[in-house]
Amino acid sequence: MKRFFSSDSFWNQPLAADPAVDPRSDAFLQMLAGDCGGPFKLNTRTWTVPLFEVDERTPRRTVHQRRYEATMRNVRSWGHRENFWGHGPGFGRDVPIPDHAAPDPEEDGHLALVDWTRGLVWDMWGCRRRSDGEWESNTGMLYSAYGSGVWKTADFPVKNGESIHFHGPGRASGVPVVAGLVRREEILSGEIHHKLAMATWHNAYRQYVFPAAWTDGFRDGGLPEGAVLQLNPALNPADYGLSAAAACIARAMQRYGMVNVDNAGANAVYVEQLEVHGLSWDGILNDDDLKRIPLSQYRVLKLGEIHGMGDVWHREEQGLKP
Repeated sequence: MKRFFSSDSFWNQPLAADPAVDPRSDAFLQMLAGDCGGPFKLNTRTWTVPLFEVDERTPRRTVHQRRYEATMRNVRSWGHRENFWGHGPGFGRDVPIPDHAAPDPEEDGHLALVDWTRGLVWDMWGCRRRSDGEWESNTGMLYSAYGSGVWKTADFPVKNGESIHFHGPGRASGVPVVAGLVRREEILSGEIHHKLAMATWHNAYRQYVFPAAWTDGFRDGGLPEGAVLQLNPALNPADYGLSAAAACIARAMQRYGMVNVDNAGANAVYVEQLEVHGLSWDGILNDDDLKRIPLSQYRVLKLGEIHGMGDVWHREEQGLKP
């Protein structure tokens, strides 16, 4: 089965048999249980990522850079920027987008395209088809489907205090949009062989760890983006009455873990959006299927080096001082 990134990629490496747990694990989990928290839900229908497979026959299009509005609440933080979001190197021209393609319907508007033969991925945030038929997106990245799946902060000319979205990445943590995405074919096969992507409302202010390259967190003492959580490996999914699909996800959480990649209004795991393909998770997987497992069954693994930079606009949005 195809999977993103190389076999030795961080995203595809199982956790050690007995990984070290961070000494603040219990405190982090208590925080995740607070406002906009609780047991993990699955983002299957909205606020997630539609994925389209493309090839040499797919129509090539130009994806224009999208402006951000002058009335946006974050202009104070980004006043030194011109009114454009950012596309990464090589992105924008000759992007293969099927005629029937559509981004996620929510504000984030994520969209990802993969050409397995050429080994290329295009991903976007804030993507939309304009009324004139042209495409535009806030961000855009072009990268190898078989590379490491990890970017470094130094790969982007990002300045402390601004958004990494100005430089191409479609995740606020500066990781590929497809990294950790649970895909339909994996669920149907019964096995997921990579780490999962999760998000929370309780991300740390100006603190991130590998594999994140940035952060938009706003909470003092919060969970750094890039942190890895593991579901208790001794847990038996059958004890919680999980569906076959949910049990498949739970086993991946135990063996590979999940990575904190973004801000969200709940503790959530990203699952491929199917409605844009005319398909559905109905009868297979529901958004609440993992909520049977309490947060006490998870643990935050020992954090790596903490980097002290990041975006400030969520902080300002919450009325907090930078």
